[in-house]
Amino acid sequence: MYELILSDEAKRQLAKLGEYAQEKIGATLERIKIRPHNFVKRLYNNNYYRARVDNYRIILDIKDTALLIYVIDVGTREKIYKSLS
Repeated sequence: MYELILSDEAKRQLAKLGEYAQEKIGATLERIKIRPHNFVKRLYNNNYYRARVDNYRIILDIKDTALLIYVIDVGTREKIYKSLS
C-alpha cells in the first residue's frame, strides 16, 4: 500500500470544499492508495497524474520506487489545469 502525503496547498483547497466533496475525495484517495495506476491518468506533457471526482480533479505525483503518492493540487476542472501551466 502506498503512503499518501498532501501538500499544504492541497490541504487548504480541500478544507474550502463542502463536506460531501471532502468525503468523496477522501474515499477516492483511500482507493488510490491501494492501486494508484488503476484510478489515475497521466497528464499530457507532464510527469504528474490526475484523478477525477465528480467536477473536481486531484493532481498527484506517484513515486513507485518509494511507494509514495504526493497530492499536489485539488480543485475544480476549470481552475486546476490553469494552476499547472
